Amino acid sequence: MGRRVLVLGGGGREHALGLRLAESDSVDRVESAPGNPGLADLGPIHDVDPTDGEAVSALAAQRGIDLVVVGPEAPLVAGVADVLAQRDVPVFGPSAAAARLEGSKAFAREMMAEADAPSAGYVSTSNRAEAHEALDRFGSPYVVKADGLAAGKGVRVCHDLAAAREAVDDALVRRVFGDAGANLVIEEFLDGPERSVFGVCDGTDVTLLAPARDYKRAEDGDAGPNTGGMGAYGPVEGFGLGDAEVQGLAGSVFRPVLQVMADRGMPFRGLLYAGLAVTDRGPRLIEFNVRFGDPETQVVLPRLASDLGDLLWASATGSLADVVVDWHDDAFVTVVLASGGYPGDYQAGVPIRGVDAADARDDAHVVHAGTARTDDRLVTAGGRVLDVVGRGADVDAARAAAYAAADEISFDGLYRRSDIAAAT
Repeated sequence: MGRRVLVLGGGGREHALGLRLAESDSVDRVESAPGNPGLADLGPIHDVDPTDGEAVSALAAQRGIDLVVVGPEAPLVAGVADVLAQRDVPVFGPSAAAARLEGSKAFAREMMAEADAPSAGYVSTSNRAEAHEALDRFGSPYVVKADGLAAGKGVRVCHDLAAAREAVDDALVRRVFGDAGANLVIEEFLDGPERSVFGVCDGTDVTLLAPARDYKRAEDGDAGPNTGGMGAYGPVEGFGLGDAEVQGLAGSVFRPVLQVMADRGMPFRGLLYAGLAVTDRGPRLIEFNVRFGDPETQVVLPRLASDLGDLLWASATGSLADVVVDWHDDAFVTVVLASGGYPGDYQAGVPIRGVDAADARDDAHVVHAGTARTDDRLVTAGGRVLDVVGRGADVDAARAAAYAAADEISFDGLYRRSDIAAAT
C-alpha cells in the first residue's frame, strides 16, 4: 500500500508537487491544505492554516498521513516541521532553526562564509551610515536586501547610487518592510546568467536535481520590477551550468553547508535551493531558499523519471543513500499567466476561460498558482494565476508548446512575458 501524503500550501509549486506525487507508485493518496482548484482534482483539500503547527499535526493524525510535504517557506520559518517531528510525523522540510537559511539573509551569508562556499562579498548591518559606506565600497550595480522575509519584494538592484541609498532608507528609516527590513545585507553584484539548482537533503547527504533557469523580471528583455517569477525552462546544459558543474556544487556548496549546519545542531532536511550566478570565475551563490523554487519546480519535476514520493520520503527519514534519481530526456518550459498590475496591485475574482482546452493538449499541462472557484466558475485569486507547462524534444519545441497552450487561455487583464526560453 502506498503512502498518504499531505502537501502544505496552495500555489503553483504545491500543485506541481501534487501532480508528480500523484503519479508516484509509492503514493496512494495526495491531500493538501489549504490547496487550490488544481490540487482539489488530485484529492481532498482542507481549510487549515499551513503555518499552524498544531492544526497541521491534528489534521495529519486525523487523516492518517504518512508524510507531510511543506511547499512554501512561511510554515517552515514558523516551525511547523518541528511540531510534526515532535509527533513522529515524517516531514519533508527543515526545522525553524535550519529554515533561517532563507528567513535571514545575514544568517545565510554567515553559513556560506563558514562553509567557504563561493559567493559574493557582503556587509550585514542595521546602521544607515554603515549601509551607505558598503554601497560605496562595492560599487554599481548596488544590491540591497532586507534581511528577513519580505514577500519577494525585499531585494533591490540599483545602477544609481541615489536610488540605492533610497532603498536603504526605505528599509531602515521608512521601515517599508517592517521588522524584515530592520537589518540589511549589502552585497557585491555578481555578473552572469542566473541558474537555480535544487538539492534534496537528509541532514548529512544531498541528491542534486537538474538545474533550471527562471525569469524574475515582469517584462520582456528582463525589464520591469522583480516578481516571484514569470517563467522557467530546463534543461540548461550548454548555458553555463552543465552536468559536471552541477555535480561539482555538491562538494563546493551543498555538503560543506550541510556539515556546518549539522555542527551547529540544526541538521538540514528538505529542499535546499541554491540561486547561482554563473560568472567568469565559475558559479557563485546569490542566495539560499529552503523550499522548491516557483516556477522552477514546474519544469524540474516533470523531467524526473524516478519516484518523487520515494525521494521526499528518503529526505524526511535520512535515507537518501538508498535512492537513485533518473531523468527524462525531454525539455520543459513554463510560462506564467499573471494578473494585470502584478507585482503591484491587481484585481481578483476575474473569470478564467480556456484552461480545459490548454490542459487537453498532449504536449502541455496547466498548473494552478493563484486560482479559486466561485459559484462553480474558475476565477483569478492571485498575482501569478496559472503556469502553462510545455514539453518537447528540446527547449525550442517545449517553448512552442507552452505558448501554443497559453494562447488557449484568457481572462481580463492577463499579461505574460513573450520571451521565456527565447534565445537561450
